[in-house]
Amino acid sequence: MLLIEDEENIAEAIRFILTRDGWQVVHLAEGRGAARRAAELMPAVVILDTMLPGASGLEILAEMRSNLLTAHLPVVMLTAKSQPRDREAAERAGADRFLAKPFANADILAVVRELAAGRKTGLGPSGGAAVA
Repeated sequence: MLLIEDEENIAEAIRFILTRDGWQVVHLAEGRGAARRAAELMPAVVILDTMLPGASGLEILAEMRSNLLTAHLPVVMLTAKSQPRDREAAERAGADRFLAKPFANADILAVVRELAAGRKTGLGPSGGAAVA
């Protein structure tokens, strides 16, 4: 699991939820170099904040979608902006799912499990085939 989120409280909460569920979580606090890191890790799912220092989530997603290595990686966009145009921009950029902040713990877990179900490689739940 690759978590790209600059708000430490949110990152810590997501990391706690996912780690408790058996996921190995790598956290980045800024956008610069995030698409390259995704290509190195090949995570089961990328959780990507929309507003980040260094590069926006939409820029990172566009870079990931243009790279053959990362084009298929499932991406959940997180944002404090929940306007329809924000959701549409994330969908146009290639996001698989969109969650507005604040979100319920159960929602993030359900989305991650759903998206990871089709993946066989990357940073997945410990004990599964998707461990790196």
